[in-house]
Amino acid sequence: MNTQLKASFKKEIMAFVRTKRFIILLCVFIGLSMFDPIMIKGMSTIMNSISGSSADMGIDFSAITEEMADLVASGGVASSISELTGTGLLIFLLLINGFAGGEQKKRSIILPKTSGLRNSSYLFPKYKVYPAAVFVFSILGILASTWVSSVLFDINDISVPRVLLAGALAGVYLMMYVCFHLTLGTATGQAGMSSAVCIVAAMILPNIFSIPGMYNAYNPFSLNLLAVNVLHGELDAGEIIPTVIITLAIMLAVYLIALFAQNAKQIDNTGNETVI
Repeated sequence: MNTQLKASFKKEIMAFVRTKRFIILLCVFIGLSMFDPIMIKGMSTIMNSISGSSADMGIDFSAITEEMADLVASGGVASSISELTGTGLLIFLLLINGFAGGEQKKRSIILPKTSGLRNSSYLFPKYKVYPAAVFVFSILGILASTWVSSVLFDINDISVPRVLLAGALAGVYLMMYVCFHLTLGTATGQAGMSSAVCIVAAMILPNIFSIPGMYNAYNPFSLNLLAVNVLHGELDAGEIIPTVIITLAIMLAVYLIALFAQNAKQIDNTGNETVI
């Protein structure tokens, strides 16, 4: 690794850590992961406590109470996966705006580029640091949800290998959207617009690409649903491996697009010819 690339990696890591975004996002992901199982257990406890008195008032909560009683630990973790790939993704994209092209709006990369900063050295660390961070946050969040769910729910059907695989799939899903954000943000210099587009895309693309009977097969935009299926024991390597490979290929493709966009924007001021 050359000196320029090392300096760029250090710059991204220090910016991520010193701006407190690293610790904020870590707390957000763990907090969101633990929130859903606690809420589910709390609602179950409340429904059980009022079911007796409601019967005296002529209100029948028995169906809801029975449904809540059937909840198992894997249900709490599955709910956390949905929370992380929804709310967690939204918060992550918003908080990395400053690193996804936001610095271009502040003109803070003009001097480094005029001093010889290569576009690859500018972009490559971003596509390593932030996708890797969201992947780790996803795993840690799912592990936190697993611990809370196993403690709170009476039926513990959690399998650690399935939990880790589900967390990894959710992490890859989040990585894909982070790469989309980095590409659109750095290519346009409009990080706010980029995060808005990616958030809307994350809400509508899974529905657009959901084909009945095949919504998980080879569909990167349904990796979050595939993660939930894995958690419930639906393991199909024939679906998981190709889908992950396709997702990683998309991430590589959007990085190359971002690099092409940066190279296209670069102005060559060398030479003495007058251009009219």
